[in-house]
Amino acid sequence: MMSVIRSSRSDQQSSDTLPCFVGIDIGTQGARVVVVNAGGELVARAEEAFALDSGSREEQSPIEWWNVCLKLLRSVVAVVSEDIKAIAVTSTSGTVIPLNERMEPLHNAIMYSDNRSAEEGRYCREIALQYHSGYTGFNSSSGLSKIVWFMKRYPEMTARIRRWVHAADYITGRLCGEWEVSDYTNVLKSGFDVRHGRWPSYLFEHLGLKPEWLPKVVPSGTRIGRLSADVCRAAGLPQDVEIVAGMTDGCASQIASGAVRLGDWNTTIGTTLVVKGVTEKEIKDPLDRLYSHRHPEGFWMPGGAGNIGADWIAEDFSKDVDTLNDAALRLMPTRRLSYPLRTSGERFPFIAPQARGFYPDGLPRDVLFTSNLEGVAYVERYAYELIEDLSGEKVKAIYTAGGGSKSDAWLKIRSNVLGLPIYKMKHVSGAAGAAILAASKTYFSSVIEAVKAMTQVEKEVHPTESIAGEYDELYSQFVRLLQEKGYISNDSKHA
Repeated sequence: MMSVIRSSRSDQQSSDTLPCFVGIDIGTQGARVVVVNAGGELVARAEEAFALDSGSREEQSPIEWWNVCLKLLRSVVAVVSEDIKAIAVTSTSGTVIPLNERMEPLHNAIMYSDNRSAEEGRYCREIALQYHSGYTGFNSSSGLSKIVWFMKRYPEMTARIRRWVHAADYITGRLCGEWEVSDYTNVLKSGFDVRHGRWPSYLFEHLGLKPEWLPKVVPSGTRIGRLSADVCRAAGLPQDVEIVAGMTDGCASQIASGAVRLGDWNTTIGTTLVVKGVTEKEIKDPLDRLYSHRHPEGFWMPGGAGNIGADWIAEDFSKDVDTLNDAALRLMPTRRLSYPLRTSGERFPFIAPQARGFYPDGLPRDVLFTSNLEGVAYVERYAYELIEDLSGEKVKAIYTAGGGSKSDAWLKIRSNVLGLPIYKMKHVSGAAGAAILAASKTYFSSVIEAVKAMTQVEKEVHPTESIAGEYDELYSQFVRLLQEKGYISNDSKHA
């Protein structure tokens, strides 16, 4: 079902003078299109779920993506009176599509969540470690692994490939007819050397890829074309609308969160905990817990994702979560140590296949809930200490997104555990980030300027000195407990 919303705004007359920008997000379960003006107001949005089946985690139809995308674009244009200046697209990292010489899909999109290329992922990592000094963290979710898998599985179709594109690239190509370009964030997991700005030779000499399959790579937000005449007619847009190079969904959400300046970091707490930030230098993690995208302005955008998050709330506390959040404001700090990991093993900010969740026995329900909130915050602090240790750069502020950011109690706990301010923006979706990206070089001079103008702080939380001091000692106890359990090393975050 499609939903279209024209947002109401308090200052309609003044905002009407501002140009608008479209962000398109092609997700796993559906598509979303938003229109945001240069002042950061959400002017309109539309979304529609895809018709999914049991195989949708492995393959999806890019043609269906485009049909839904065009319908949503047409719908928002119909309710927007302002001038639309530019469009950018975001989508899942690692999803790839082989195209023929007519730029038509030879095969369905091979999804990032498709595990069939696990063996190829291990092989790509082995070859990269042997012949390359850059990114080597390939696994079944990487675009390169899927390309190598496809080559082995479908040799006849491989002979007909003209180009490999990523999910965002496909929609961008349909919008403007430009199929030769991708951006720094989408190409990282397809093997591009973001440090030196080239496709490394091991891809061709040892993995069998062909140079002509791979795109020219530019910074996200770079102008690459204008809306095609066919799409203009179909969507009801003028032909001077610019199309810019897109971005992966995680990086687009980082932009929407506001974390785009040096020292800014974003923590998204959903099912899992994901951190992304901005550093002057590339972070080189010997254990591959972190990897670095390239910032549109030339900085680095390191990130990492763990297994812990907020899934335990949905499983055990969803019925009375509002009451429990109110209680947590009174109970913090609990002085109890919990680690609400629901899966087996952890991958970030420490690698521990043997890790299991734990909590003290016999805790009242509200104390256990609050203690779990604190446990995730302790892991978040460990992540940022790891980042500072590896980068030699200070973490200055935390921006936040995801379901976990809706809890005022959790925001206060996290700010006190981290000893840092936490900022939550009003619109933090990947589609909103894509809209900001669309404006970054077409209306503003940089993504940093665009974020300053187009993001709005919804909540701002600062640590309280006395509470933060108590959490310092409790955090030290938590780290010692993880060391005793053998989840982390006693001597260094490097190990």
